[in-house]
Amino acid sequence: MGFDVDVRRRVGDTEVALAFRTGAGVTVLLGPSGAGKTSVLHMIAGLLRPNAGHVRVGGETLFDTFARIDVPARERRAGYVFQDARLFPHLSVRANLLYGARGVPARFDEWVAVLGLAPLLARRPRHLSGGEARRVAIGRALLSEPAFLLLDEPLSSLDRARREEVMRALERVRDEAGLPILMVTHDEGEAARLGTHLVRM
Repeated sequence: MGFDVDVRRRVGDTEVALAFRTGAGVTVLLGPSGAGKTSVLHMIAGLLRPNAGHVRVGGETLFDTFARIDVPARERRAGYVFQDARLFPHLSVRANLLYGARGVPARFDEWVAVLGLAPLLARRPRHLSGGEARRVAIGRALLSEPAFLLLDEPLSSLDRARREEVMRALERVRDEAGLPILMVTHDEGEAARLGTHLVRM
């Protein structure tokens, strides 16, 4: 099961409104900058409260104005990868991956292998390339044992080689995670390559 979203929210002078329902796989939210894509992600994650509507992921209702349901963000179990990696500079890659996890998750070695992170575990974020940092951020989200993943422009600000590196990692996550995934992008090529479902804004 995937996403069932119907939300409206005024953000500044803009009315952000979007409704879509998708099945399993990767749902790609495609649109130009300023269309409100990140605001929609924030509403799904519980970081921004819709003025009206509902959010259901994997059959679970996270928000519904009519039913007066508003699950707190910390209880929604969203694995959120922001546009910037947001790694803790004073922690090693291993410690960043385990931040927020309870002990060492059962799939730790598996996701480290899938994302190619084994050679990086002892490094600090300042010694990572942009692509490496993005892969660590994706790994941290997965190791939080989320119910679903939200990816906000995960390939932005990367050069061609780093973009391909992260793209391959995301393809493996898509094929192996078994989670509903919602990815925001403005790039048609990314959408075509990674997406199972396409939603335009």
